[in-house]
Amino acid sequence: MSIDSKLPEVGTTIFTIMSKLASDYGAINLSQGFPGFNCDPYLIDLVTKHMKEGKNQYAPMSGVPVLRERLAQKTNKIYGIGYDSETEVTIVSGATDAIYSAITAIVKPGDEVILLEPAYDSYAPGILLSGGVPIYVPLDLPDFSVNWGKVEDAISEKTRLIIVNTPHNPSGYMWTNDDLNKLAQLIKDKNINVISDEVYEHITFDGREHLSLMTHPILKERTFICGSFGKTFHVTGWKIGYCLAPAELTSEFRKVHQFVTFSTATPLQYALAEYLEEESHYLGLPEFYQKKRDLFCTGLADTDFIFTPAQGSFFQQVSYAHLSDESDFDLAVRLTKEIGVASIPISVFFKDKDDHKILRFCFAKTDQELQKAIETLQKSILF
Repeated sequence: MSIDSKLPEVGTTIFTIMSKLASDYGAINLSQGFPGFNCDPYLIDLVTKHMKEGKNQYAPMSGVPVLRERLAQKTNKIYGIGYDSETEVTIVSGATDAIYSAITAIVKPGDEVILLEPAYDSYAPGILLSGGVPIYVPLDLPDFSVNWGKVEDAISEKTRLIIVNTPHNPSGYMWTNDDLNKLAQLIKDKNINVISDEVYEHITFDGREHLSLMTHPILKERTFICGSFGKTFHVTGWKIGYCLAPAELTSEFRKVHQFVTFSTATPLQYALAEYLEEESHYLGLPEFYQKKRDLFCTGLADTDFIFTPAQGSFFQQVSYAHLSDESDFDLAVRLTKEIGVASIPISVFFKDKDDHKILRFCFAKTDQELQKAIETLQKSILF
C-alpha cells in the first residue's frame, strides 16, 4: 500500500536533527530555540495549586475566561489596543497551532500566500496543506529588512495572505513604523489578510519598542496576531499560546481550531492567568535577555565570526563567508561533532536552501552554558 504524501518534500526538522546531534556528541546545544533554564518556581506552584483544586478537565474551546480577560487587559495596557476577551481572544496549544489554524481559516486551493524568507519552517507546510501556493520574497541582507518593492511585485490577484514575523527568527530584525505603514498601503484596497508571528514580543534590546501590527488601524482589522506564553515565560514545553484577531476573523479561526486541538491544558491556563497579574513577570524580559545577548556577543567578538547584535528574539546570527566556502549545514554539523557547540544553519529557512554562510545560535541558556560555549569557540581552530 502506498501513500501519496501531501508534503513529499518535508522530512525531519533541522531542530530535531541538531538537538539529537548535540545530545549524541555531548555538545552545548545552542541550536533549538528553547530556554536552557527553568521557569519561575512560583509559576510551577500556581499550576500545582490549580491541579489540586480540580481544574483538570477540558477547558472551553476558546480558553478559560479569566486568562482571556487577563490577556486582553495586558494587551490594552502595553499597546493601548482593545480586544474583546469573549469574541477576539483565543487560547491555543502553542503559536504553531495559532498560525496553522489562521492559515487554514483563510487559504483556499489556488490562493497565494506571501512569505518573507528566511521564514520559520511551519509556515509553508500549513499553506500547502490548504492547497495554497507559497510565494517567497527574500529579505534584504545583511540586516534582513523587508524590501517592500519586492513585496509589491509579488502581490497578484490571487494573493490572499501575507505572513510576517517580528522580532524575526532567525535574524532578530524588528519591524519599524515605516514597515507597518508600507504594508498597510499595499493591502488597504485589497482582499488580503495578514498573520503576524509575534512570539518574541517581549524579547527586545537596546531600548527598541516592539511594534505589533495591532497598533496600526488598517492592519489591526486584517491581522491574526499570534503569540506565545511559552516563549515569554520560559515554558516552551507547555505549548501554550494565543491568537488575537477581530471578531469576524476569530469566528473563522475558531471553526478550525476546535478541530485541531479543541482546547489547551486547563491548569496551565489558570496558572498563567494568575501569573499575569504581576507586570514585572514580562516587563523585565528585555533586561534579562539583553544581559545574555551581550555576554554572548562580547565573547563572539574574540572569534573570527562577523555579526551585528540581534535587535530582538533570543537568537544571534554570525557570518563566516569571509573565512570559508563550507556549506552552513556542513559547518553546523562539524561544529557540533568536533568542536562541541550546536547551532542552526539558516539555509534551512529558505525554500531553495540558499546558503549565505550564516549560522544561528540561541543564547536563551544559562550564563554558565554561554560562557562555556564562548570559551570553546574562542579556543578552537574553526577553519
